Amino acid sequence: EPAVRGRCGGQEGLPGLLGTGPGEGVRGRRREGGARQSPLCRAAACQKLDDGHLNNSLSSPVQADVYFPRLIVPFCGHIKGGMRPGKKVLVMGIVDLNPESFAISLTCGDSEDPPADVAIELKAVFPDRQLLRNSCISGERGEEQSAIPYFPFIPDQPFRVEILCEHPRFRVFVDGHQLFDFYHRIQTLSAIDTIKINGDLQITKLG
Repeated sequence: EPAVRGRCGGQEGLPGLLGTGPGEGVRGRRREGGARQSPLCRAAACQKLDDGHLNNSLSSPVQADVYFPRLIVPFCGHIKGGMRPGKKVLVMGIVDLNPESFAISLTCGDSEDPPADVAIELKAVFPDRQLLRNSCISGERGEEQSAIPYFPFIPDQPFRVEILCEHPRFRVFVDGHQLFDFYHRIQTLSAIDTIKINGDLQITKLG
């Protein structure tokens, strides 16, 4: 069962991303104004994605779950039931042509004041070719981690990020290759129920 699913922009029952019926789990939402900010310790005010921002051009029904709708960045969505061991979050997208950075965060809700706790933030920084990881709990940043065997993202190219929740850690894969582990700093996994994505990328699919 996909970790992130439900409805977006009032369209029910679309394949893949949007689930199979009314009332299921994810609501795709955007912050008005479109300003890109790091989600770490600064939770964006998330609103429901409206019909005017959907991309209505379908190349074929088979690809409908990938190309419809084009999810708006910054994105904020609900993870049905929160995280648990064995649950996986999938993010597929395309890096912008001239990127500076982008970030994917799993948080405990989407509160802005006080800011929601961040269980894990993955931040790709292109000028330095770094993939930084950190948490933010009660407004305090944790110890940043940066070690990776290689930098996996390429401008103007698609990518697939999988965040697998295990008992002691998140295990992160990019394009099928395991890159690093991030040990849990928030122990109540079910409270980690929100995904936030921002920066220099397009999102094509969540699961």
